[in-house]
Amino acid sequence: MPLTVRDLLAIPALRLGLAAGAAGLGRTVGAAHASEATDPSAWLEPGEVVMTTGLLLGSSPAALVAFVEALDRAGAAALVVSVGSSLPYPQLPPALAQSAEQHGLPLITVPENTSLAAVTKAVFDARSAEERRLLERTLRAQRRLTAAAASPDGLSELLTAWYRATGVAVVVCDVLARPLGASGADAAEILADAAPILDAIALRGLRGSGGGDLPAGPAHAQPLGAARLRGFVILIGESSAETRMLSNVLVSLLSLELERRHLAEEPRRRHLTTVLTRLFAADLTAARATALLSSVNLSVGPLRAVAVQIGPGPGTAPTTRSEQQPGPGRPSEAAEVAADLALAVPGGLARAVGTTVEAVVPDGTDALALLGRFVPGRPAGIGPAVAPQHAALSLRQARALLAASAEAGRPVTATEAGSVRLLLSLGSPELLAAFADTALAVVDSADPDHELMETLRVWLETNGSWADTSAMLGLHRHTVQNRIAKIGRLTGRHMDRAEDRVDLWLALRAREAAGH
Repeated sequence: MPLTVRDLLAIPALRLGLAAGAAGLGRTVGAAHASEATDPSAWLEPGEVVMTTGLLLGSSPAALVAFVEALDRAGAAALVVSVGSSLPYPQLPPALAQSAEQHGLPLITVPENTSLAAVTKAVFDARSAEERRLLERTLRAQRRLTAAAASPDGLSELLTAWYRATGVAVVVCDVLARPLGASGADAAEILADAAPILDAIALRGLRGSGGGDLPAGPAHAQPLGAARLRGFVILIGESSAETRMLSNVLVSLLSLELERRHLAEEPRRRHLTTVLTRLFAADLTAARATALLSSVNLSVGPLRAVAVQIGPGPGTAPTTRSEQQPGPGRPSEAAEVAADLALAVPGGLARAVGTTVEAVVPDGTDALALLGRFVPGRPAGIGPAVAPQHAALSLRQARALLAASAEAGRPVTATEAGSVRLLLSLGSPELLAAFADTALAVVDSADPDHELMETLRVWLETNGSWADTSAMLGLHRHTVQNRIAKIGRLTGRHMDRAEDRVDLWLALRAREAAGH
């Protein structure tokens, strides 16, 4: 247990006496310093015992009260004053005792034949003994945790041993916040309450940690994994020095356990890679596709292929260590990402092909959310929904979208690949505005009321229909024809030529995309 003021008073060799402030006897003592300054609070750390002979304090009641108040504000554990006939204070000044009593600051007297250095040494010795006992307890608990982790049911035994040793509840989950084990707490409840904390940590990977106040109590969460995020551990309850020392051991043992589980899943991942390779075969039949999906417990239905570029594209030099070729026995970054996606994708069908990750997801799966969680910022293409036997077609389109995704800075889906919106999204607002002005600025100068521009927009959207444009704008057909003819003269375009119509239509769309 930490050294308290009460423990300090109980050391017989010091012959200390309590003069006032009994309410503060439970204060923890961190250190002891002798000082004759009239206000040592500027350098005082909380929990320190201040010792003085009162040489410079004097006997002014106001000065003595201010002195005690400053110490109390700074978090002093106690005030020790030497008293004796040969010292500045033969007896304690009443104002000093009264102020200490009022603030609950223990005021302790030490006889003149007991040196203040002896008090300092006693505090140091007591703290050293407590730290030694703490280390011994921690080492014993560490051995118990290590033995539990090595047992056949390592995770469960480890968490139970932790809870018995510390009294701090613990919950462990995988990267998707699915519970793997718990002791002293309801895993489902804790994980639901801690979801925002885990999401924030996931963005920082193994470098992250976080905490907060949950309904179950104060919580602290840390990532688990050796070289890659494999899960999280959440500790619920007030921490102590022993708990903080042991938590590092717990995190290390849990990381080893999750890495062991990851390696144990390697044969299954290889099997799923084989299944996916067969599903992407060009000559796949419907019956064979059904059998492949059934083998991984997936119902037969439309699916989409997803492609993610993890490393540099062909002919591009790697720019980061994670994109470089792995060393002997070390999986590539793409293989690690494929393993991560296999945890989240229904059926677990994901594989690494060079520096690209390929996967299939049932139609209706939120592929954008999966990509945002596991591969944020990576170029990614999402193919169209197809019958299972046409998975190769969806994959081909997904891979074809990687270049557009790299330019757009976000995942691109097949449904938008043929849309002019994707083309326009690849340009900056400044570039789009410049393109639009090149075609339309001359119309702007002759169209202060925007009548010509509105007529052009409706006419192009109705596919050049005079009747529909007239009806929608409430204009006579000849008025519409005159306005379109005027636009042609202003822009130098032939309004009956498809190429010129497309240019003007793209210019209008570019203005919309640029926000003008």
